[in-house]
Amino acid sequence: MLRPAAWLFGLLAAARRIAYARGWRSAQRLPVPVVVVGNVVAGGVGKTPVVIALVRHAQTMGWPVGVVSRGHGRRTRDAQVVALDSDPRDVGDEPLLIRRATGAPVVVDADRVAAGRRLLALHPGTRLIIADDGLQHLPLARDVEICVFDDRGIGNGWLLPAGPLREPWPRRCDLVLHTGDRPAFEGFRGRRALASDALDRTGRPTPLAQLAARDDLVAVAGIAQPQRFFDMLRERGLRLQRCIALPDHHDYTRWTPPTGVQLLCTEKDAAKLWPLSPSALAVPLEFSIEPAFFEVLDARLSSLDGSEAS
Repeated sequence: MLRPAAWLFGLLAAARRIAYARGWRSAQRLPVPVVVVGNVVAGGVGKTPVVIALVRHAQTMGWPVGVVSRGHGRRTRDAQVVALDSDPRDVGDEPLLIRRATGAPVVVDADRVAAGRRLLALHPGTRLIIADDGLQHLPLARDVEICVFDDRGIGNGWLLPAGPLREPWPRRCDLVLHTGDRPAFEGFRGRRALASDALDRTGRPTPLAQLAARDDLVAVAGIAQPQRFFDMLRERGLRLQRCIALPDHHDYTRWTPPTGVQLLCTEKDAAKLWPLSPSALAVPLEFSIEPAFFEVLDARLSSLDGSEAS
């Protein structure tokens, strides 16, 4: 029954892509190379860990890098510069996580071109911009497109709402990266694993091996696939008394945390949860990408004028 709606969605999306491809609508180019990280499947596929890994790689290579994002789930509509102490409700939980994890400048704005220009005005030494979740944001011209998939692959292959796809696949793309354990088709691999320590609100670590001896652990996650977080905790030997799955980008201000237990959460949830539950521990996610991926990416960036740091 949803297929006619999917066909209409596909026609509208195709008309939009054709308008930009033929120059009827113009994409705006920033004066530095732009790498877009996105997905064609609706829902979370692990883009934020990918962005963090790319920023850290760029920093290791000596490229001054910044990040632009829409800031999904925030209560504000205007452009926001993300600070280390920003309220996640104003800037979005994922941009705040990127800012804290990398130290790189981050600007959120529905208009990613405007976000990029503001970032460059504030940080004129920036030589590379990474756009978080911008694959379908065609007004922003891009030099490299990275399409991220999890174990769902392309699902049933249908466009929204009959299936999970935002646009048809296959499509032209520079790099395909799989974040899951069972890639559905060819592409580079990334692996997710929990860090060996959980962190309190001051950054003090507690080994997961130490937490494994406790029986009062309750895990909470407001992410796209909370069950994966719960499973990873159990795989590390933690005995979870209870698991609380909340919607992605959940607003914790109206949530009442359980008492008399040790709460465990994701880094993404931590900034929103700590004001309500200061004793909660965040368990960071470590994401590694195979070296061959970076070899291709570095070669692509090095071929672009002005891509290398001076």
